[in-house]
Amino acid sequence: MSEKGLIVVFTGDGKGKTSAALGIALRAFGHRMAVSLVQFVKGSTPTGEALAAERLAPDFELLALGKGFVNCCGSTTPLEEHRQAASRALAAARDRLRSGAWDILILDEVNTAVSLGLLGIEEVLALIRDKPPRLHLILTGRDAHPDVIAAADMATEMRCLKHPYDSGQPARKGIDF
Repeated sequence: MSEKGLIVVFTGDGKGKTSAALGIALRAFGHRMAVSLVQFVKGSTPTGEALAAERLAPDFELLALGKGFVNCCGSTTPLEEHRQAASRALAAARDRLRSGAWDILILDEVNTAVSLGLLGIEEVLALIRDKPPRLHLILTGRDAHPDVIAAADMATEMRCLKHPYDSGQPARKGIDF
């Protein structure tokens, strides 16, 4: 990979932020590029992307370092535990950023971690500034900070028009997780 790596942001209240990042990951994997995905909020609940990453290892890794839902959906995990998990995820992302082993680094739900106060915006902006020139860096999650959007080469906002949750339908394997 010889071209300048991009900074890409997928944000908004609509579905598809992680899915869009995974689409890029799959495309890159097809071109024999190495992909690391660090999840800042999602935790140990089995997801299709985690199962796929196991099958695609070692050139595609997924680290689910979050503690799950924050202050909603019946979560009882204290906010401080979420903050510690987000800090560990940021450290893992920084290690991968500096390692030179990856062509694409996805920071899944990092925007959400900032908006919920689990991470400071300056920590994320420092990571963006430290990005090696050839690395593609993808940041997902709702409520992307304006400074993250300003730093991006490409930013897309997903907007929800209609969702099965609105009519009480549960999340679906292979579609939502």
